[in-house]
Amino acid sequence: MDLPLLVDSAERRFKQILEDFFITCYAREYLPSHGIEHHRRVWRYSKELLFLLKSESAVLPSRLIISSYMHDIGMSVEVGIRHGIHSRNLCTEFLNVHQLSKADYNDVLDVIENHDNKDYTEDPDVNDLLKILSVADDLDAFGFTGIYRYSEIYLTRCVDKNEFGHLIINNAGKRFDNFNNIFGSFDELLGREIKRYDILFRFFNAYNRQVPDYCFGNGKPKGYCGVIEIVTDVMNNKISLKDICSDPEIFPDDPVIQWFFHGLSKELSF
Repeated sequence: MDLPLLVDSAERRFKQILEDFFITCYAREYLPSHGIEHHRRVWRYSKELLFLLKSESAVLPSRLIISSYMHDIGMSVEVGIRHGIHSRNLCTEFLNVHQLSKADYNDVLDVIENHDNKDYTEDPDVNDLLKILSVADDLDAFGFTGIYRYSEIYLTRCVDKNEFGHLIINNAGKRFDNFNNIFGSFDELLGREIKRYDILFRFFNAYNRQVPDYCFGNGKPKGYCGVIEIVTDVMNNKISLKDICSDPEIFPDDPVIQWFFHGLSKELSF
């Protein structure tokens, strides 16, 4: 059976039940940066990477779709860096609910648990499933989407606003290097993601220059720090990403703020 048919079969068998299970687990959780839309995008990236590898990879789409939808579900329990163990436990619950043998999916459970190792100490060539999932997750951390995702999760983790721009640049740099090392030979993909990585890198470089003299909470958000201030307000009021992007004109008439929310809306297609 060829790859497109295997992907189609995996989606018909698993996509709806995975989404139903995920949404149930996230029913009371407000973390749109890592909600169902993030997992849908990771699955789309995973398919793209799998099709690029074609015969070079023995990864089964049925395992990849489960990994894509379950990798961050543990954030409904714990938003810390090592949330993978909680994702593994919830994926085990999913397997039990649908009478799927845990022994048959040990590779999936291991990948889900270890996907959050962003130091990349594992050799990616050893495990194609981990390689594809990790890079797919990394690709969703670039561009306007990545700026929002990083900001929301770092603010949720109470990282100092004066520090997190530097931490984000460092983390995103590791992600880009990992992507480039594995998929850098695919020129079209590399060209697209360089542009998205550059959007994030330039944003937080500019943020780092502005933040020492910026006064948060004065009611007049401005520039790159103003974007983070608005994201903070959005989080405090638990506004959905779709609502955020439905009318960017409601935000202050500041060129950076307007640029960001227009870009986020376009990237998320809301």
